[in-house]
This record gives sequence, C-alpha cells and structure tokens, in this order.
Amino acid sequence: MTALPPIYYLHVWWARRPLVASRAAILASILPADTDHEAFKFALGIHGEPAATKVKIDWAKRNKVDLGPNPYGYIRAFQYDPQPDARRLLPHLQDIRLLDPTAGGGAIPLEAARLGMHAHANDLNPVAALIMKATIELPILFGKELVTEYNALVERFLARCEIEFAEVYPKEDPGTQILGYLWARTISCPYCAGVVPLSPNWNIGPDAAVALTPHVGAGPGASDRRCTFSIVAPEEQSAGTVASGDAVCVYSDCGRAIDGDEVKRQAQDGGLGEQLIAIPFKRKEVTRDGKGKNKNLVVRGYRAPSEHDDNSQQVRALLESKLSEWEARNILPVEEIPVGSKTDEARRYGMLHWKDLFSQRQILAQGICVQAYQDLLDEDRDSSALSPLRQAAFVYLALGLDKLRDYNSRMTRWHSKRETIVNTFDRHDFAFKWSYAEMPHCVQGLGLSWAIKNTGKALRELCILVGEDATDDLFSKSSVRSGSVEITNQSGAALDSVADRSVDVIVMDPPYGANVMYAELSDFFYVWLKRTAGLVYPQTFTRRLTDKQAEAVANVAHFKGEKGAAKFAERDYRFKMEGIFAECRRTLKDDGIMTVMFTHKDTGAWDALAMSLMDAGFVITASWPVNTEATGSLHIKDKAAANSTIFLVCRPRQEVQGNAVYWEDIEPEVARAVRARVGEYQAAGISGVDLYLASFGPALEAFSRHWPLTRGTPAPEPKRKRRTQADMFEEFDPYAVRPEDALHAARREVKAWRLAQLASAKAQADMDAPTAFYVLAWDAFKAVSFPYDEALRLARAVGVDLEEQVVGRLAEKKASEIKLWDSATRIAKGAIGPADGARGMIDALHHAAHTVRMRGVEAAVEQLEKASIAQDDEFKVALEALLEVLPPSKTFSGIEADKAIKPAADDFDALETLRRIAYENEIGEPQQLELYREMIAAK
Repeated sequence: MTALPPIYYLHVWWARRPLVASRAAILASILPADTDHEAFKFALGIHGEPAATKVKIDWAKRNKVDLGPNPYGYIRAFQYDPQPDARRLLPHLQDIRLLDPTAGGGAIPLEAARLGMHAHANDLNPVAALIMKATIELPILFGKELVTEYNALVERFLARCEIEFAEVYPKEDPGTQILGYLWARTISCPYCAGVVPLSPNWNIGPDAAVALTPHVGAGPGASDRRCTFSIVAPEEQSAGTVASGDAVCVYSDCGRAIDGDEVKRQAQDGGLGEQLIAIPFKRKEVTRDGKGKNKNLVVRGYRAPSEHDDNSQQVRALLESKLSEWEARNILPVEEIPVGSKTDEARRYGMLHWKDLFSQRQILAQGICVQAYQDLLDEDRDSSALSPLRQAAFVYLALGLDKLRDYNSRMTRWHSKRETIVNTFDRHDFAFKWSYAEMPHCVQGLGLSWAIKNTGKALRELCILVGEDATDDLFSKSSVRSGSVEITNQSGAALDSVADRSVDVIVMDPPYGANVMYAELSDFFYVWLKRTAGLVYPQTFTRRLTDKQAEAVANVAHFKGEKGAAKFAERDYRFKMEGIFAECRRTLKDDGIMTVMFTHKDTGAWDALAMSLMDAGFVITASWPVNTEATGSLHIKDKAAANSTIFLVCRPRQEVQGNAVYWEDIEPEVARAVRARVGEYQAAGISGVDLYLASFGPALEAFSRHWPLTRGTPAPEPKRKRRTQADMFEEFDPYAVRPEDALHAARREVKAWRLAQLASAKAQADMDAPTAFYVLAWDAFKAVSFPYDEALRLARAVGVDLEEQVVGRLAEKKASEIKLWDSATRIAKGAIGPADGARGMIDALHHAAHTVRMRGVEAAVEQLEKASIAQDDEFKVALEALLEVLPPSKTFSGIEADKAIKPAADDFDALETLRRIAYENEIGEPQQLELYREMIAAK
C-alpha cells in the first residue's frame, strides 16, 4: 500500500481515477494553451522519465540487480505538492471555482483543493459524501490534531471491545496467530440427509489442500452423516462438490447429483449451513543455527479444525443474550436487501436481509463494535466532550469498522496463492461464495486492530497530502495550505446550492451506464454507517437505504419484467445524464470549460453520453486519450478497467440559427478528423483496442460542432429480431442522426487505417467485419485468449456483433475469456461458413489453411478457384493482413511456438506456404518475418 494514495485504502469506492490524472485534467482545463509543457509535467509530479525507469526496473528484477530504494529518483507523483508550481503557472488559483457534480470517491475535488482552488464536490450517494468529507474536508479543517484525537479515541474503543471479545473466539496456544477461519457452506442431501460441504475445489495454499472424510453413520437418513477434514498436499485433495450451481453428494452409499434448484431451495428456506474446514496460522519457532545459537523463525501453516475450534453454541448463546437489547437500540442491520441488478444473487441463496451476509459469529462481533461505538458517543455527548474535532474522529472510527466488514463477511474468500483474505468487494457485485474466510476480530495485527490502524494510516497521509505540516517525512510538505471544499449530497441534476453562471471549470468522471450499480453496492456499508457515523452527521443518513431511483445508471432492475428492459434502462440513464449536464450548463460561466473523463466498452454508452452533452447545450472542442492505468509512469497499478480514459473537453454552445445541416455533408469531416489524429495517438503509445476508442473523441468533436443534424437521404429501418415495449416508445425516424453515426464512421476509419498498415496489396477492397475482428484481435492481443470485456470493446470498434458473429463461429467464451479458434477447431466444431467467404473472408482463409494442412497447396488452390475467389482482391487483402498478425511457425521464424498458440502457428505455416507458391508475385513476404530474422541474428 505504500505505492497507493491513501484515498484507496481509507474506504471502498468502486470507481476512482488516479490522483495524477485528475490533477492533469484540472490543470489542463484552466491553464493557458501556451503553457510550457515541461512546467506542466513538473507540476504533475513527474520529474523524470518514469517509463524508461520502469523498463530499467524490469531488467533489474530479471537480472537480480539492486537499484536501491528509489530508482525513479524522486517521490511518487501523487505525493508531490503541486500548489507552488501551479501558482507560478496561474497566480489566481484561489479565485477559481471548480465543480464536480458526480464526485464519487473524491479524487478530483481532492486534487483541486491541493492546488489551492475552491472545490464543490457533490454526490447523490451518502456513503460517497461521507468518504469525501473524510478525504478532503476534515483533514483540511483539523490537520494533525485529528490524528491525535483519532488515536486517543481508538485506544478507548479497543479497551472497551477487548473485554467483550474475550468470549467470542476460541483461545489459541501462546505464540500462535490465527490468520483466518476457512468455512464451506453446506446443504443437506435430499436423498440421504447427509451434510454436504460445498466448494468447487479444496485448494487452500500453494502446498496445502483439504481432504474430506465422509462418515455415513447409521446409513441414509441418519442424523450423524457428516464430514471431517484433514490437510493434505494439493494432489491429494478431494474432488470439488459443486460446479455451475449443481452439487454432488459425497457419501459412498449415495453419491447422487443434487440439482442447483434444490440447492437454492434449501438456501431460501434457511437450510444453508456451514462447516469449518481449515485454519491458517503462523507461529514462532526457535531453532539452532550452525553455531548453536537460538534462531527465531516464523512458520506459516494450516491445521484441520478440532472440537475446540467449534464454539458455535457459545456464540449462539452470547448472541441470544444480546439480541433483545440490540433490537431496542437498532444495533444490527435488519433492513431487507432490495431486488436489484447486483443483489439478486445474494437473494437467490437465501440472504434476504443485510445481516444475512454475516455468519452468527461475524454478526456478534460487528454488533459488539457498534454497541461500543454508540456507548462512547453517548458518553461524550452526555459529558459535553463531543467537540467538532471529536465528532470527526468518530467518523474515521466508523470507516475503520467498515473496512473490517469488507474483509469479514460471508462474501469474502481465501486467496490460495497469496494465502490471504480477499475482501467482499474485489468485484463490483455480491457474488455468492461457496466457501469464505473469516477474519478474527481480536488477533493482534489482524481484525479490529488492523482495520483501525490502517484507517489511521490513511488519515495521517491525507493530512500530509492536503498540506498539514505533520511530523512525517513520507511526503513533501506544502508551503501553502490547501484550498477549500464544499461537499453536498444531492442529485447532480438539482444543485440548488450552486448559483447560475458561478462556476469557472467543471471536471467530472460520470457514472458509466450499466458498469457499476453504486447505490446497490453501497447499501452494504450504508446500513452500518447510519448506525455509527450517521449518529454524528444524521443529516447525511436520513433514508432507510440509498437512493436508487435518482441514480444516473442504466439499471435494468428498475424495469424488471418489461420487455426491452435494457433499452428502458439505457434511456433512463441518458435522460438522467442530460439532467446533470443541463445543471452543469446552468452553473458554468459562459466562458467556462468542462472536462469529462469517460471510457466504456459499449458504444451505446458513448452515444448516450454524447447525446446528453449536446442536448444540454455543450459542444465538444477537444479530446485526449489518457493512460489512466499508468503502467510504470504514475505508479498506480490496476485501478482502471481500461488502459485509457478519454478526456472530452466541452464548452457552452453558442446558439446559431441557420439552415439544416445534413449528416451526409458532415460525415467526411468526421472521417478526416479521425484520420488526422489516429497516427498521432499510435506514435504516443496508444495501441491495441485503446486506439479504436481514442478515435471516438475526434469523431465526436467534429460531430458536435454541427449539432443538430439531419439526414438528406432516409436511412433504412434496422431489422429487429423482436419488437419490445421499449421500441414502442421510440418510433423509428429515418432522418434522425445520432452520435453513434459518428462513432461508426470512426470505427470504419481506424479499421481501414490499421488494416492498410497490415496489408500493402494493391487491392483497395474493404475487409468484412468478422475477418477484421479476427485479424485485429490477433494484432491487438497477440494471444489465443483475452478478456471478454476487451473482446467486446474491439467488436464495438470494428462493428461486429460479438455474441452473434464471433462466439460460436470464430471463438468460444470460457468464463470471462474469449478464446480464438484455428481452422482445424472451427471445422471440427462445424462452426465455419462457406468456402467462398460469403459469411466472412476469414472462412475462406481457414478453409484454405485447413486444406493445405490436410491435402497440400494444390488442393487449396483448386478449392479457391472452385469458390471463384482465388483472384478476389478482398481475399488477397485478408490473406496479407492475417499473415502479419498470426504467430509464425518454426518453419519460417526459427522459433518454436508455445503450446497455446501452436494451432494458430500451424495456420500461419499453411497460409504462408500458400502465399509463396500461389501469390508470391502479388503479396510480399510478411514484414514480421524480417523482425524474427533480426532477433535470431542478434542472438
């Protein structure tokens, strides 16, 4: 975590842009166009050549060379205080007012405040509002005094809880630290009544696994049919007992399959139990070295559970003794989990209330913490000790307890490779876990003490980031205190506290359609926070649950049961975003600027965003793809779903009355705008799928300048498989133009531009979409398998339907991956189209490759001539392009292909042989073979 900004581990939020990218967006929005680029980069905290240094670091790791503690030669960019440099570039920073109407985790307003500006940060979600208060407002207001106050409060809190926790967990041997308790959910076999532990596999560590010993007892129907567990080597583990929701009985006298519907039925009837299967631990051991001196070692291991470890009866008795008081005091979250896009899986498995996401021991421990929190708060209020500073300290204590819940619910899991607990929200959903890991509250260095200490570390570092002169040399010190921040908790479409034309700049990272259901997810924390921090700031926690109806997301759950729910959800998202952008237009000065960070795998979301922007009165005046995943240069790892985020620069539209503007006249301008920028993007390092998405920016620039548009020639009505209710509300207008038309033009231009680089044949024929997808997939990913989401982005970029035209024809979907098929696999599966390329020229290429592999080149040429495509320009272009991207075989490259790509390399071998014999005078040798020859010569 030393590599991460403290906002990332203060509290969970599901989408944050890196601090340095946020700082760049703000500064680039307000600085003059002629600002010195090096001075700009220096203010961002980039004081060297981080990309080159990263290459050097990778080399050092491979060669085991020590480059010292800081090979970059300067502090991490996010730690650098930007205010002095920014003031030199723009002296009146303190007079600039910034608005972020959908501020979420607060990265943008935090950086605005650090720059010395006045930031107005708003979010509809009260959890986000509280996070921003703790991230920006309170550290600025109280500084290092808040750290001292928090530590004093924590000391009182831990002392109060320690007494209560003495009876919650079993006692351990001195010197042994329990790292967690590993549990498997169980059902009762409907055929033999045996208790069946459920887990897809029984791996728990690199060198450890679990073996089940089923005890049949008195036979089928007996009440004593249970399993015990032992720790074994991975190769000796038991077979998994559940797959795709279906289970299998483990008892030798039964062994029947248990349908997934039966598993869900038992879960919904409250019959899903749990069994402790293993306990990871570490302990100190004393050994003697070669000189006979004692040497302390820390040994990690696993042990099977014993009777001593099962204190469920004691836990149940403790919980029952407290329930009446806790119900009276509203300690536990009894609120029902609402139906939703992300909550339905939890409900399917019987978790209908938020407290059901925790085991009895977990809920007992959480209840003890909430009771202690409330008792301390009441004591301070009664003694008039609840000062604003003490109130702020209580907020951070509430956030620390949230951290513990994130790592201590039934939705966690044990990471067998890293041997650690993975938190509830390692994904953006409530995925059901067949086995989960419980973090004990009372173990020193883990549980409660870990969560609270971790929160204190985040608080201390936040105080330093915002300019407090703390006694800490971790970060650089600010010479000037941060600017100010105002945090509001309301709809971004109704900012009643912001006056008309009062904002100089808006920088925002809006919700991305159906990507994240923030309200559904944040209820997990909200129901606890309103029982803790909500008692300190009750005005923020007035609702039973978070507001899902006003949230600007495309949530199909709001239209459940209606045909065309996804279209209804998309329209709802577009209307809500239009309302937010209209409010931005109202509050922004006429000469103001708005920068919107956006990236999405679905062009439908881009269409909705651009339409909302233009309908709200904005024109897109510039766009920039920015690498927000920051491989090396910004020291922030794996924090964005896409490599690049597109920064759309928008300004208020000056209304101009005039004649209608036709799309047919503007489409060439859109194409020229894309062609003018795509080479620049590639030269700057934007590659692969990101290159296609980057083109959307210049396309929308050109498009929005001429809005509104109409068609001179009516468009044909699109064919629909079936008409939904949503379609009834949107009557087809053949003259209507949408941003998606511009995106289609961008896809076409980038596709043609990239394919022209791959194929130098004289033929100018365009490539069909399925063939283009296959070629560009190999070009972008250089692998057989790649993430489904990445494939979807590429499919949208080239204009192919992934599910209809790729999956089951060119590739298969395996879990969250797409795996491309070679010619032999496609033919064996009967997934290939006609040999004449009528469904896609990739079919003709694969038929030819397979024929060469099976019967030789002459048979392949005969096949092509019979299909009348042997001299087809489109076939030759596709052949040349495919030979540039497929992995070469050893025959032509001199390098043995890996096992995974060997089938594709065999296709290359066949097609290159075909080219050399039948097309050598028309199609030159693949350029990539020259690179391989250079590599071999260098060796």
